[in-house]
Amino acid sequence: MNWLDIIGWAGSALLVWSLLQARILRLRALNLLGCLVLIGYNAALSVWPMVGLNVMLAVINLWYLRGMLATRHDETTYQVVEVNTDDGFLAHTLRVHAADIERFNPRFAWGGGPADRSAFLVVRADEVVGVVLAHAEANATAQIDLDYVTQRFRDFTPGEFVYRRSQLFTDRGFRRVVSPPGMVAPYYSRLGFRPEGDSYVLDLPLREATDRV
Repeated sequence: MNWLDIIGWAGSALLVWSLLQARILRLRALNLLGCLVLIGYNAALSVWPMVGLNVMLAVINLWYLRGMLATRHDETTYQVVEVNTDDGFLAHTLRVHAADIERFNPRFAWGGGPADRSAFLVVRADEVVGVVLAHAEANATAQIDLDYVTQRFRDFTPGEFVYRRSQLFTDRGFRRVVSPPGMVAPYYSRLGFRPEGDSYVLDLPLREATDRV
């Protein structure tokens, strides 16, 4: 096997691997990389129909990647819907993703607990991409019980629309938001949270200051 064959097999392997990805951003990026490798491979062999096919696939991947990256912080694309804590659809979502939730939030337990609780679904069109559950604690603190992102959107940070964009906590008079303790692979440093023990804390602006902005 010569070096050109190795490149061809590597490109094919990348395409297959990309199709095994559950995360849509990663799928598109790996698929694009595989297409670029195969463009070079087929061009070296003068197999022009395959070059044309992979060029078109690369363009399609670039189109979708551009759209995903351009809208990843767009609050018109990702919206926050508050639901009752005993909402049937919320219970269904938690049940369907229970194993994945336990993997990233091993301390999560929603049954019982404080009475003053809130539940938010982050949605993209009609698809749920995230769940944020919280309850009130002393000193105007909102304690997050669960911050979960579905697997397809795990390369994004949909929780930001609850914490920073929607004012759902400042409207309730909270001054601090505390992340779930012991969360696996937290992303809060990207949202302006600061580490405190095994959690992260976000200091919220005063409600009056928010109104003037």
